[in-house]
Amino acid sequence: MDGDRITGFSVAGHSGYAEAGADIVCAAVSTAVTMAEAIINEVCGAKAKVRVKEEDARVTLTLPTSCDEEETVQAALSGLMLTLLSIKEDYEDYIEVLEV
Repeated sequence: MDGDRITGFSVAGHSGYAEAGADIVCAAVSTAVTMAEAIINEVCGAKAKVRVKEEDARVTLTLPTSCDEEETVQAALSGLMLTLLSIKEDYEDYIEVLEV
């Protein structure tokens, strides 16, 4: 974060809720992350940097210092955070959400 501005996110690891392919926690997080990235880059054209490390099961998105559609991008990132917190409420033993 930069003041009140969310500057990106990083999601890593596996939830351990179930085996790969049957893990609904992992599927929910993956879907939320994919949707947020699509809104930010494809819909808003923010040109955020996205890095995927398959070996760490990590996805990192970093916004540029400014975006033309800043309000919408921030709404997408806030929505992602709320979605992850909602998943955590239902599956607290399988997901950790940190705001840094």
